[in-house]
Amino acid sequence: MKKFLIVPSILSANFCYLGREIKTMIRAGCNLIHFDVMDNHYVPNLTMGPILLKSIKENKIPALFDVHLMASPVDSLIPLFFDLNVKFITIHPESTIHLDKTIRLIKNIGCRVGIALNPATSLHYLDYIINDLDLILIMTVNPGFGGQVFLSYILKKIQHVRYLINKNKKNIILSVDGGINLSNIVSIIQSGADYLVIGSTIFHSKDYLKTIQDLKNIVI
Repeated sequence: MKKFLIVPSILSANFCYLGREIKTMIRAGCNLIHFDVMDNHYVPNLTMGPILLKSIKENKIPALFDVHLMASPVDSLIPLFFDLNVKFITIHPESTIHLDKTIRLIKNIGCRVGIALNPATSLHYLDYIINDLDLILIMTVNPGFGGQVFLSYILKKIQHVRYLINKNKKNIILSVDGGINLSNIVSIIQSGADYLVIGSTIFHSKDYLKTIQDLKNIVI
């Protein structure tokens, strides 16, 4: 089985104890944390913003973040994540008028660039921007809320994107987000995923550390 990375999505965490929750993820070996920003416009939900990451940094919690911007327009938000321990900023192609310009904005603040593809988003976007990408995020649910059911037909999309990455000989991370659990993790990895963004399966369990280890063990 290929190597993969579990990236916990703190959208499903207990926000009363968020610092403690993140430290638990680090203790479990998850040094990259998925951070969902929703604006109640591009998606029908309102979540968190850069002020939260600023607080985490000021409290010296040693986590890196994979920021997923589900917001439109998105350009004005990107500079707000400068110097907040953000490794990736991932955007949706539908969230901006000039996608190439938005990609440059992300690079200009020193972050790696990700593109998120919803279940119905065409892969044709990749024809024009694949050379500029560090990460492709395949959504296996329609974005907006945690705890949704995995759409199994998206496995073919994951496989196709893996084919395109390999065909173009690009060092691009293939990330998958939505409804990942113990019953489907193997098929997702076999389809080509490098990163697995997991929220409810971890944070709604009684023992986070055991659940993360169980997810790792099932694919050994």
